Amino acid sequence: MIVVTAPTGQIGSRVLATLLDSGEPVRVIARDPARLPDQVRERVEIVKGSHSDAGVVDEAFAGADTVFWLLAADRRAESLEAAYLDFTRPACEAIEKQGVARVVGISALGRGFAENTGYLSASHTMDDLIAGTGVAYRTLTMPTFMDNLLWQAGPIGKDGVFFGPLSPDLEAPMCATRDIAAVAAKWLLDRSWHGVADVPVLGPEDLSQNALAEIMSDVLGWPVRYRQVSIEDFRATQLAQGWSEPMAQGMVDMMLAKEAGIDNAEPRTPEATTPTTFRQWCEDVLKPAVGPVR
Repeated sequence: MIVVTAPTGQIGSRVLATLLDSGEPVRVIARDPARLPDQVRERVEIVKGSHSDAGVVDEAFAGADTVFWLLAADRRAESLEAAYLDFTRPACEAIEKQGVARVVGISALGRGFAENTGYLSASHTMDDLIAGTGVAYRTLTMPTFMDNLLWQAGPIGKDGVFFGPLSPDLEAPMCATRDIAAVAAKWLLDRSWHGVADVPVLGPEDLSQNALAEIMSDVLGWPVRYRQVSIEDFRATQLAQGWSEPMAQGMVDMMLAKEAGIDNAEPRTPEATTPTTFRQWCEDVLKPAVGPVR
């Protein structure tokens, strides 16, 4: 039995589809099971609730040998510790109690890069918490997701602009969520591994924000430019969107770490390189999302 958390998200839904195609028995934890497609609900066991809830994870992990762990941090949490560690502790207790053998988790690059890297440091501490249960653990470590640009599909389509605090010529890796899901599913279906290790997922190339703008312009057929904003304005935007102050600061600290090169610290290897190029992602995902709005 494989348990999938966050089964309706961009990564979890793709992981779930691959597992179902393999014929493995699957159980999902879902706050709102109605969000699962009908054909999926018919083929999985469902435990309703949050995977931060001790009763929910205890029920879901019973009889399971493998767990896919994905935490989407609450932007209104009172602290990074509450968002990451308090959320994860019940699952760690259930992992030990129910004898789960393996966990595949979604995390971030940059362990040991600096003392405080905001969301990234919190992710690494979460990984330590899970590994501390004694479970075999594979941590998928990622740079920025290409799919994060979907949050700016509106201004990209309307005004031909996207924003961020990073320097426009800073080159760094990016990866597509569909490639993350493919790597996660591969590890979930492989029962031969043991111990604890990181699995970097770096996409196919390093690109700057200006390079992203050039590719988007070419694919969409109209000029797109990148506009760098100050870190203070970036923080103010998070707060205006309802983020708590600690969570907004965690995002700021993460972006400062990215500016300092945390995503470039992991050497690129053939094993860490995944296939979806940014151009292909723009064709397949961004262009339909933006639509013919200009």
